[in-house]
Amino acid sequence: MPVSKPVSSSSRVIAHVDMDCFYVQVEQRKQPQLRGLPTAVVQYNEWKGGGLIAVSYEARKDGVKRSMRGDEAKSVCPHIQLVQVPVARGKADLGTYRDAGSEVIAILARKGRCERASIDEVYLDLTDAAETMLAESPPESLDDMEEEVLKSHILGLDENVTDIKDKVRFWLQRSDADHNDKLLSCGTLIVAELQKQVLKETEFTCSAGIAHNKMLAKLASGLNKPAQQTIVPSASVDKFLESWPIKKMKQLGGKLGDSLKSDLEINTVGELRQFSEQKLQERYGFNTGTWLWNIARGVSGEEVKGRILPKSHGSGKTFPGPRALKSIDTVSHWVKQLCEELSERLIADLDHNKRIAQILTLHVTAYKSSSTGSQKKFPSKSCPLRYGTPKIQEDALSMFHAGLREFMETHGVKNDINQNNGWRVTGLSISASKILGVPQGTSTITKFFSSQCGVSVISSKEKDDESIQFSEKKQNSGDRLLIEGEESATMHDFSCLDQNEDKAQSLKDQTARIVTEISQDDIIPCSLVDKAPTSCSLSDTAPVDASLELAINERKYCSEIVQDEPPYKFHDDEPVLSILSPASKIQDREVKKSKTKGTPSILSFLKRSDYTCSQLKHESNGVLKDTDTPSCSGSNAVQSSRNMGKRERWSYNANEIDPTILEELPADIQEELRDWIRPQKQHHTDTPKRGSITSYFLPSKG
Repeated sequence: MPVSKPVSSSSRVIAHVDMDCFYVQVEQRKQPQLRGLPTAVVQYNEWKGGGLIAVSYEARKDGVKRSMRGDEAKSVCPHIQLVQVPVARGKADLGTYRDAGSEVIAILARKGRCERASIDEVYLDLTDAAETMLAESPPESLDDMEEEVLKSHILGLDENVTDIKDKVRFWLQRSDADHNDKLLSCGTLIVAELQKQVLKETEFTCSAGIAHNKMLAKLASGLNKPAQQTIVPSASVDKFLESWPIKKMKQLGGKLGDSLKSDLEINTVGELRQFSEQKLQERYGFNTGTWLWNIARGVSGEEVKGRILPKSHGSGKTFPGPRALKSIDTVSHWVKQLCEELSERLIADLDHNKRIAQILTLHVTAYKSSSTGSQKKFPSKSCPLRYGTPKIQEDALSMFHAGLREFMETHGVKNDINQNNGWRVTGLSISASKILGVPQGTSTITKFFSSQCGVSVISSKEKDDESIQFSEKKQNSGDRLLIEGEESATMHDFSCLDQNEDKAQSLKDQTARIVTEISQDDIIPCSLVDKAPTSCSLSDTAPVDASLELAINERKYCSEIVQDEPPYKFHDDEPVLSILSPASKIQDREVKKSKTKGTPSILSFLKRSDYTCSQLKHESNGVLKDTDTPSCSGSNAVQSSRNMGKRERWSYNANEIDPTILEELPADIQEELRDWIRPQKQHHTDTPKRGSITSYFLPSKG
């Protein structure tokens, strides 16, 4: 039920910008020859010419309506141009229109707080911009006004006169107007300028409503189209709402609106205004009663949220009539198609906007064909969202199966998911919500394990033989590691290696020998993305690092963490490790991954490659430092590299570690690290400082 929100004591200037038959405009921009012609955008299906999604104003003048299908529209307007909406995965692809809407929002957001309401409509809070204009260059000081401004419609003015533009100019430039109306005048000038900029930069026209709150601005924006604006002064609110249908008010189009019409026997907002606040509170509750009393008088405290990005992502499809889905196989097919689209949008959002969705939700509309009683609603299901197309598909199908069992049980049927007991699915929708921004300067924990010399976490398709492939590539002045993925390759500079051919050959021989000798039963985790790490052979990491160190220049160490490496990005497939020999002319070969038998201590990831676990000790102040004790591994290669020179020391303060970061780690590693942290906090009485995750894996500078 709607709840009344506090109303700001100061005047606000709110605009609702609505694009004019937006889908048609987008198609006309792609095909300029359609401009000025009766045009409509139709759905991808061809039944009766397809359903109309958008209709141009030229076609509307000939009697074409959105409720028509293509064939009917042609019978009404024979010369109409029907443009089919783009299709992907057997359904409408709205990506083109979504991107075009983003172009418009980028322009509108220049003048104030912007809230994207849909693909083609936006709310703007222009209060600050209007106050600034009123203080620096008020409308009454202007000698001339743009034609777009004079075309504005001001509720309360008599427009049935020949000098309407002069009346609009006079109203906007009144020196004796109250502060509220002066702010609306400034808002009118600002919106007119924005409309001009949108047309210039995108070739799209838009209309707007300007008022003191979102509700009135939304109602006014559709009154005068296209490419016009309507202003709602406070003095004109009552007359404006007097005859407005109850069911057309926001949040009154459903059961609450039906209740008002049947219980109170009213049809318009003016009739609702006759009831006292106490009467409405008694019937609909305190909060909803107050909200109804306020909206009947044009009062709303809803603020414009500073959001230019969508608050959720969704992909859906309907299957009306005979096209209803009747088997698990067909449902699975369409669920997978929808999940692919959703996953693409999530990855794009992560790449471009640095946002991650938290919740995956499945909505299904269905019925039971043989049911004699009232139809039951198919239960919606939600679960934590896991990135990657296969994971989203798996979770969505699991939720469908769970929902189907509940749905059939409500009809008294213990359903076997492999059989159809009369159920029919008429709609599927999968959405991702609770989208949060990734904090600046942070990335997933895998970034800090991917920069070791010769090792990188990448995305790659699962190989049937579950092998790790070795390859090489020689490029320009120095050898580089080529990390091969499905879509791209990342080059890691290895120019720090000595270019001497003898040393390079020695490095090649040692690397090949160590890779051959190391047991495949020694494993380490190579993915922490999904909190359940996959594993790969130890021969892919530590031994290669050790051998490579023999050829490192004293000034540079390839085992040092690369701090400016781009953050790790989620991919559809499980990350794997690919290590490529820097020596030239080594033929590609595969090393089978051994069966996972466990994971090592987390300390192996926190230490420098030339310091082993026995070299790390706790200081009395809770700082973990390295010592000069011998290596616990006994590796000759590591010992030799240590003798090449002293390196920068690592330092970790246990009291500064944020416990919430540990949740990204596997359960066994969490337990081990917490056991290591806990004793240190007993000797430290100060409040721990909270810092970013990077501080716990980077070497101290002091």
